[in-house]
This record gives sequence, C-alpha cells and structure tokens, in this order.
Amino acid sequence: MKFTDLKVGMTAEISKTITETDVVMFAGITLDTNPAHINEEYAKTTMFEKRIAHGMLGAGLISAVLGTKLPGEGSIYLGQELKFLAPVYIGDTITAKAEIIELIPEKSRVIVKTTCTNQNGKEVISGKATLMKK
Repeated sequence: MKFTDLKVGMTAEISKTITETDVVMFAGITLDTNPAHINEEYAKTTMFEKRIAHGMLGAGLISAVLGTKLPGEGSIYLGQELKFLAPVYIGDTITAKAEIIELIPEKSRVIVKTTCTNQNGKEVISGKATLMKK
C-alpha cells in the first residue's frame, strides 16, 4: 500500500493468544526477567496475584499490525506513545488495532491511534504511533 492509498479512518487488527512460551522467550530476548513475569510464587504476592506478560510484549503486537497490515510493509516506525491500562495474563487473547487518524502528505507521515484489547473487550494498552510511508 502506498501513502496515496491511505485514508483517515482506515483500520486493521491482529489477534494473538499470549502463551507461556511467548513470555519466557520475550524474557530471554529482552533480558527482562522481572519475577512478576516468570516466577509464579512471586507473582502471587503482587497486586495481580498471578504472572503477567511483559507490557512491551503486548505493545509488540501493535508493531506487528503497523508493519504488516496498516500502513503495512515498508512503513518506518518513528515513534509511539503508550499507556498500559490493565495487565495481560498468560492465556489472554490480545487484539491490536490501528486506526489512521491523520495524514501529513508533505512529510509522508501517518498518525495512527493504537489500542490493544483482551478477549473480554477490556482495553489494556492505548497509544498513538507516528510512521513514515512512501
């Protein structure tokens, strides 16, 4: 898709169920071994009462929808604002959605509202991304 094909209001989304393997692999890749993510006994003592997925694991699904669907391949991710609103648990199915809210033709910029919701429709991450698209 080219910049000229994009329109304000266009949306795309992807969904993924977060698994034990996802959390362990993400911890290994990023070196984020916070026990809230990888130690069930520790996690029981937290306000969440069980292990939670890394916030950036959920946010990574936003990157996936932006880079593969909207605005899609060839997009250059310039920035992202994020708010983590609720925990993501192992077994949750997260849907990352992108909605174009602004186009800046003179700079080939695309401004996108980004959200992640769980299987119950609860918003767990919200934000706004800026991308460059030719």
